[in-house]
Amino acid sequence: MQNSKVIEHITEWLKNYAIKSNQNGYIIGISGGIDSALTSTLCAKTGLDALIVTLPLRQRKEEYDRALAHIKNLKADYQNVKSMDIELTNVFNILETSLPKETVSNKLAMANTRSRLRMTTLYALGQANGLLVAGTGNKIEDFGVGFFTKYGDGGVDVSPIADLTKTQVRLLAKELGIHPDIIDAAPTDGLWDEDRTDEIQMGASYSELEWAMDFQGNEKTLSTREKEVIEIYRRLHKVNQHKMIPIPVCTIPKELY
Repeated sequence: MQNSKVIEHITEWLKNYAIKSNQNGYIIGISGGIDSALTSTLCAKTGLDALIVTLPLRQRKEEYDRALAHIKNLKADYQNVKSMDIELTNVFNILETSLPKETVSNKLAMANTRSRLRMTTLYALGQANGLLVAGTGNKIEDFGVGFFTKYGDGGVDVSPIADLTKTQVRLLAKELGIHPDIIDAAPTDGLWDEDRTDEIQMGASYSELEWAMDFQGNEKTLSTREKEVIEIYRRLHKVNQHKMIPIPVCTIPKELY
């Protein structure tokens, strides 16, 4: 991959899309992870308004500190970058007291609710400032295994890095000089009270899933682990199809009109 040219291509694509949409630029929620760090840097490079937002919600300190350090570096390099810190823990706590106990006890439901609360906040800030919400999902997450929250981090206006694998995201991050602490950090969605990395949740690493996504060979020659990864990929891809296809529309037959 021609890293510098890909960076230039995405930057120009973002710039042109915002201008054609008559918007001032982009808003990006960052977590301290590599995907949001790359996306926010690409948005900053457009020269348009770039509002970088931290949305701590029971967030681990090391993740939050990485996000703040990244914002500091971006502001030093790009005059068009502004930032906001929106603490959502108290809001989430209040929401929990309003929901039925059986809902609050469902950990997956509440993890996804965290993501949807962040999405709502980004859109409120974005609309108030004439900004488009830039998504941070990569190719494996968005089109391979559906590892995102529907109407949470999947609720965006544009997806600038969704055609890049995690490996390619790392290459571009290095090219742009993003801090090694972010590049080397174990990927996590930050939606759980306990330490759950993406690999723990999915059962496979991103590099393994990238391999599975492209595999077209003879499965009889695979190792036991490779067969496990293929099964993991296919299971996640199938169960998360509802996230990756357009919303089903019930079409009314003409004869019923």
